[in-house]
Amino acid sequence: MDPLVWLYFANAVLLINHEIDSAYWKEWKQFKAAFGWFRSDDDTNNMKWFLIIHFFMIFVILFGLIEVYKASMIGYICSIILSVGGIFAFFFHTYYIKNGRREFKVPISKFILSAMLIVSIAQLSLTIYIMSI
Repeated sequence: MDPLVWLYFANAVLLINHEIDSAYWKEWKQFKAAFGWFRSDDDTNNMKWFLIIHFFMIFVILFGLIEVYKASMIGYICSIILSVGGIFAFFFHTYYIKNGRREFKVPISKFILSAMLIVSIAQLSLTIYIMSI
């Protein structure tokens, strides 16, 4: 099977696990601080919106896996989006960890973020290479 399919699959597993971790850490509080999203202080309401957003996100991730397997252009675009998302997640959370936030400081959270960065860079590089030939 195509190496890009396996990289995409591995990155999807890492990102979905990171999102499970994000729910535990109430990540909407970081997004509220950074971007003004989730303006309410009501965690029940914020969790509802967080989950609704994730229905769409996981649908796109899994749809992208099918399209990468089919070697379609939309699959390559989904691969770029997933890769950039993994890179963004690493730097976003690293910034907050270095600025004293306690979220995502446990070893498994750091492992997921670091692995996501490595896999995302490999996936992005391979996707760009495939699109260029």
